[in-house]
Amino acid sequence: MGGQRSSSSGVVSQRPQGPIRFGPFDVTTQTFLTTPLSFALVNLKPLLPGHVLVCPRAPHKRLTELTAAELTDLFSAVQRVQRMLARYYFLSSSSPSSSSPSSSSPSSSPSSSPPSSPEAGSFNIAIQDGAEAGQTVSHVHVHVIPRIRGSTAKDERTEGDAVYELMAAEAGNVGGALWDRVLESRPRPGGGFPRVEDPDRLARSMEEMEAEADAYRDLLASMGDGDAANVSSDGVGVGR
Repeated sequence: MGGQRSSSSGVVSQRPQGPIRFGPFDVTTQTFLTTPLSFALVNLKPLLPGHVLVCPRAPHKRLTELTAAELTDLFSAVQRVQRMLARYYFLSSSSPSSSSPSSSSPSSSPSSSPPSSPEAGSFNIAIQDGAEAGQTVSHVHVHVIPRIRGSTAKDERTEGDAVYELMAAEAGNVGGALWDRVLESRPRPGGGFPRVEDPDRLARSMEEMEAEADAYRDLLASMGDGDAANVSSDGVGVGR
């Protein structure tokens, strides 16, 4: 069952009612946004601060299985998540940058600076559509990764972007640590990018993930963009 909690801004944030499943895994307490057809959750092993996943509620394995309504709702949810992450991570030029959720403060907190927009930084938006593309949980999921100027932005001195190498390697194995809890073997990452192994990368605790989900949910609520906000009468999320 969902539970109410008050954010630092005084806006009541509602935890989702479960179960919400990502493939076979119950991720209810890690979910910070729900719409009629989609949900967004924090990542067990984020590649960079703010790396989250947006999924259809129905456990579709491939992107081509989504209906037009599901596809519209999914990417409307992606846009809403981008706007929230921009406020959380893309601080104004008058504020110092931060590179971790534990030390970042939402830019929507009381300040003389206006809230940051997605244009104040950049994002990687990616889908691994099928096992050969590196998908390790057979449930469509969109990776949304904020790139913070002066902190986690792409190195301008390089041609490629290491985040794509990481996504195809063990660091980006979304299902790996989840499968470790229930199976002795698990899907391996891949997808055609050079492998960059990071065996020391540890999965986060449930408490860490729930705290991050609470912070994002509070910020969405303070933006007037909670679970029930901006949903049209036909059940499709409306972008702000």
